[in-house]
Amino acid sequence: MIFVAIWIYQSAARAKVSNMLFWVAGAAVTFFIVQFLLVEFDITVLESLRSSEGGEGYEDNNGADRKNEGDFQGFGGVLESLIFELMPQIVGFLVVAVLRNRFMLKETLNVTNLFSGLKEMFVGIKNSFKTTANQE
Repeated sequence: MIFVAIWIYQSAARAKVSNMLFWVAGAAVTFFIVQFLLVEFDITVLESLRSSEGGEGYEDNNGADRKNEGDFQGFGGVLESLIFELMPQIVGFLVVAVLRNRFMLKETLNVTNLFSGLKEMFVGIKNSFKTTANQE
């Protein structure tokens, strides 16, 4: 999320957009809302898949959280786990990128414009750790 806020701030500064902090706060809130909704959706999907198996043992686990113990085994289970873990962050980032592109920068929607500024952001972060001999 911090990278999204930095990215939006740097994009707004380069584009000389008024209300930069409004855009940064809006992007952060949007990212959190999308992430929250998708996590809730993931939980609903996982619970519906697991509870469809039924049986007495579904909730009878003596206080331990073992409901999904066997669900993520094998290659398919690993893929399912990766999708459910990464999807909220990726979709949140994509939603913020589309909003940034269409409403803040007012550019055409293509892949180059959608992810513009990311390289500069990471280079700037990397350069912020460099020190010179003149600084003390």
